Amino acid sequence: MGLSPRPSFATSLCAGALAGTTVNVSLFPLDTIKTRLQAPSGFTAAGGFRRLHQGLASAAVGSAPTAALFFCSYEVLKPTLAAARGWDQDSPSVHIIAASVAEAVACIANVPTENVKQKLQVGRFGGTVACVKEILQTQGAMGFFRGYSATIAREVPFAAIQFPVFEALKGCWGRNQPGQSIDTYQAAVCGSVAGALAGLATCPLDVAKTRLMLGTDRHGRAYTGMLSTLRRIYAEGGAAGLFAGVGPRVAWMSAGGFVFLGSYEQAKASLMGTV
Repeated sequence: MGLSPRPSFATSLCAGALAGTTVNVSLFPLDTIKTRLQAPSGFTAAGGFRRLHQGLASAAVGSAPTAALFFCSYEVLKPTLAAARGWDQDSPSVHIIAASVAEAVACIANVPTENVKQKLQVGRFGGTVACVKEILQTQGAMGFFRGYSATIAREVPFAAIQFPVFEALKGCWGRNQPGQSIDTYQAAVCGSVAGALAGLATCPLDVAKTRLMLGTDRHGRAYTGMLSTLRRIYAEGGAAGLFAGVGPRVAWMSAGGFVFLGSYEQAKASLMGTV
């Protein structure tokens, strides 16, 4: 379909790391606004529009390993699944399963830094060191993995929507220029559309994940379990509560898909010597 050759493990590792760092650093203020809109304390109490780069260091540290783990897993799983099941490597089933498993693997690196980042974004700590010390002292090492299952419950549906849409759009675009790889900007546009759709569909899961990572509401009552948290958010705020921060989330995922997947395709092509 005119798509680029399959990248090596090292290419996926480097391209994924570069893409992840690029998108998380460049779009961090949008992520902060989204998190504060979802915080149980409310947007203003969580910091409003002040210090929108609070928590950036944690995000930057986690960006490269998270993205690298995802793309390495994704690119390795696609041919493995296709061979094992006798499927076409570009079939939606392969993309859905590979992306879902890859997200679960990437969460190993993502969740600890996400825990620190979100607590800093809503102003619960003044700096990364203080936040890390508090988590270790009060919850131990496993405190960094609070919300792990909730993050997977958000990321797997997101990936299952985003990557089949992304690959399908790339395939459609590629059919119009047989024998050639699609351009970076074309891949970026495909990523933008796919990211926006997936971000919109999974917003309630993202709100619940944020609440679970923050731990308690404004009255100190703990959030426990994804379904319980979703019911509680709906009881307190209705559908609007479940879609808190949807505007910044969709904008972030759309711009993020453009930068993230565009950067990945560009880095991958450069490393493979196809551009």
